[in-house]
Amino acid sequence: MQVILMDKVANLGNLGDVVKVKEGYARNYLIPKGFAKRATPENIQVFEARRAELEKLAAEKLAAAQAIAARLEGLRVEVARKAGVDGRLFGSVTTVDVVDALAAQGISIEKSAVRMPQGPIKTIGEVVLEIAPHADVVASVTVAVVAEQ
Repeated sequence: MQVILMDKVANLGNLGDVVKVKEGYARNYLIPKGFAKRATPENIQVFEARRAELEKLAAEKLAAAQAIAARLEGLRVEVARKAGVDGRLFGSVTTVDVVDALAAQGISIEKSAVRMPQGPIKTIGEVVLEIAPHADVVASVTVAVVAEQ
């Protein structure tokens, strides 16, 4: 299926690109989330008429994401969990826990922005995670997992 991208999509394309994707990906994800529209001649004309407005919106989103990344860069958050004597947690620290810890410090992000390449944290210690509030913006945050008293 041919779609025209209404926003930058990681590993797919930039604003205004006409790309071919699988039907399910377009119908179930891209179109409902507003990332794309079907590449019909009418939709392409409407997009070209609104291109300047959409590019301005994309630039504003990027600037907002860069401001959030500047606040996040080098930040250290602490998460307390029950742990055994060997340092392993009873459970794990997930993206939701990281988002909650950042919200406690006054920074609001989506849980999908937190990147945990090794999966949930299951031991006590410090881990450096990447937070991507935008496809082009990435910040590093140190998450310190400590044992609850």
